[in-house]
Amino acid sequence: MDDARTSKTALFEAIALMGKGFASPIRLELLDLLAQAPRTVQELARASEQSTANTSQHLQALQAAGLVSRQREGTSVRYALAGEDVLALWLALRTASAARLAEVERAARDYLGDEVEAIGRDELLMRLGRGDVVLVDVRPAEEYEAGHIDGARSIPIEELEGRLSELPVDREVVAYCRGPFCAYAHEAVRRLRADGRRARRLGEGWPEWRLAAKPSKRKRAA
Repeated sequence: MDDARTSKTALFEAIALMGKGFASPIRLELLDLLAQAPRTVQELARASEQSTANTSQHLQALQAAGLVSRQREGTSVRYALAGEDVLALWLALRTASAARLAEVERAARDYLGDEVEAIGRDELLMRLGRGDVVLVDVRPAEEYEAGHIDGARSIPIEELEGRLSELPVDREVVAYCRGPFCAYAHEAVRRLRADGRRARRLGEGWPEWRLAAKPSKRKRAA
């Protein structure tokens, strides 16, 4: 019995290694960024506003937990999520925390501001098929290049004001970004409506769309 108990404890301790990877808000933000596109340590440090050394330490912890993979490119190291199962796990954790923890809901409301109207994926697909809606990806250009919803235009949020003339005035605009906790789409809808446009945000982001196997464009490895 002692041997069986020791083995069982060792099994759960091994599984707990992955759980430890989620036990840091910085590591969660890094996972959220990697859900959009692979990135180097330096790119992740800039996007998360952390030092390169601190970012590297967190990435090492994520790799030890089996959550990310790494590939050397010359003098740089590029990180990516370890697989689609890791992406699904991260999205499930995010969704469950929002549904079960009032603190998450409050923090999201404080960060995102007042809610803006959303559209679901089924309605969006129908509208895209009819051609009576314009879909805009407001994430950074490098994230769009790594993968995006088929038919979406890339207009990063910081370029939106200067590129409003590119959007037809007779069609509704749907903006999407990294996911439900990404502020870019909320901000885009507010700016578009302030300009007198009909606009909504997609209720989910690129990672959810990708996992749902909806029409998309993903960059293929060379």
